[in-house]
Amino acid sequence: MISISVLGAGLIGQNHSRLLRQLGWLHSIVDPAPQASALAQGLCVPHYPDLDTLLTHGGADGVVNATPNALHISTSMRLIEAGIPVLVEKPIGDFAADAARLVDVAAQRGVPLLVGHHRRYNPLIQRAKSLISEGRLGIMQSVHAHCWYFKPDDYFDVAWRRELGGGPILINLIHDIDLLRYLCGDIVEVYAVTANQARAHPVESSCVVTLVFANGTVGTLNLSDSVPAPWSWELSARENPAYPACDGFCYLIGGRDGSLSLPDLKLWHYGEQIPSWWNPISRQQFPFEFSDPLQLQLEHFAEVIAGRAQPLVSGAEGLATLKVIEAIKRSAAERRVVRLD
Repeated sequence: MISISVLGAGLIGQNHSRLLRQLGWLHSIVDPAPQASALAQGLCVPHYPDLDTLLTHGGADGVVNATPNALHISTSMRLIEAGIPVLVEKPIGDFAADAARLVDVAAQRGVPLLVGHHRRYNPLIQRAKSLISEGRLGIMQSVHAHCWYFKPDDYFDVAWRRELGGGPILINLIHDIDLLRYLCGDIVEVYAVTANQARAHPVESSCVVTLVFANGTVGTLNLSDSVPAPWSWELSARENPAYPACDGFCYLIGGRDGSLSLPDLKLWHYGEQIPSWWNPISRQQFPFEFSDPLQLQLEHFAEVIAGRAQPLVSGAEGLATLKVIEAIKRSAAERRVVRLD
């Protein structure tokens, strides 16, 4: 029987804890906060105030690391050094250089390290990946991601959300960058411009990015957390019940033979006709299951712990996505094109 502990009892840690309890795999909850003790009591599992206590008691086959971002590297490093597989929430860390050391240590010790980019586990993303891999779009040409939503004023009552590093680039856009990398390939060049006139906080409220992929695909990405709109993954994918569901799409992926919109999974192509804007274009929509990606991610983590699967989102993948985010932030700050090594 797999036994997984949850480190950190914030909102995402609570979600992981409840899902693991439903699956019968919850070992314990680790967090010094009083609400963590109450959560553990309600879920009928041990509560430990800190990581030292967990490591002393032992018994966990793996750990979901849901601590604040600034603690991801240090806590994950201790777990890896103890030989315990880790699923660390995104981002893998605050800085790519620190994350690279963590990835290296995990590889050297042969301990599984996964990063919580849970959207990759969504069945509709897996279906989109299959369509692209099957060649239904042909040679990829261009991609666009639209990420517009409105965060209410009280969201910014938390001080760090108003400061540099607490904005939508690191908190939200990292999910979209990870999906674009997964679906379209590695990103090798970015140019970004940010704005903050919506609220006049030091942190950005809007960002536009041009992307160049290793396979020659070019792309654009338009982000704002200050526009009333339904064109975002959060509102259109029906992935998280906390967000009201809206129709529409937020990603467009175009190839030589067809184009695909997501999350509605509509494929546009000319079929047997000669491709031409003078000819009628056909639309094909593909069905998919509505399954909870967080649960699918935990089930996959259990398979990795048991040695029956390789990580879908490894530490190296999480690091590669973080490097793109760092490049976007650097490009916006310096107003120049940034190439990734």
